[in-house]
Amino acid sequence: MAIIPELQDSGFKVAKAGRLRLVPCALQLNKGFTLLELIVVLFIVVIGFTAIGINLSSGNDATELKVAARDIVSALRFARGEALISHQETTVTLDLAENTYQVSARDKVYSIPKAIDVTVVTAQSELIEGSASIRFFADGSSTGGRITLELGKAAWQIDINWLTGQIELDDTEASE
Repeated sequence: MAIIPELQDSGFKVAKAGRLRLVPCALQLNKGFTLLELIVVLFIVVIGFTAIGINLSSGNDATELKVAARDIVSALRFARGEALISHQETTVTLDLAENTYQVSARDKVYSIPKAIDVTVVTAQSELIEGSASIRFFADGSSTGGRITLELGKAAWQIDINWLTGQIELDDTEASE
């Protein structure tokens, strides 16, 4: 065996490497989750999501009221847009006896849940037995008014500006 000359007098001991040999060792298998454990966990997760889903989709009164208010606001904005585009008057007529409303440009009658109380304040000329209308003119203005939807203690108020035809939706319970 040749010794590197620099290491000869350095005080380091040089040894010859022995043969490498393989030593048998016991393999330890990692214990994972069993199929039964995974099924139990998935079952618990599904039950949790079901409980959350039922609570969210049960639909309390306030949600039903808000949806009805937004639908009416959407119909009013559609009617205003139709009046501006077609250069013709367009109305949204609310039948207070039947809790329905209709846009003059459409044939469909939209219903409001019977539990919701509807109150309309509008121009005297737009009041006809059991129904009230909000009229939008070709320049974007309107007869103006206020539509109030109430269900229990919750209430939503829709204000229609007579000059600009702008429509605003407010939660009246939150503002009190």
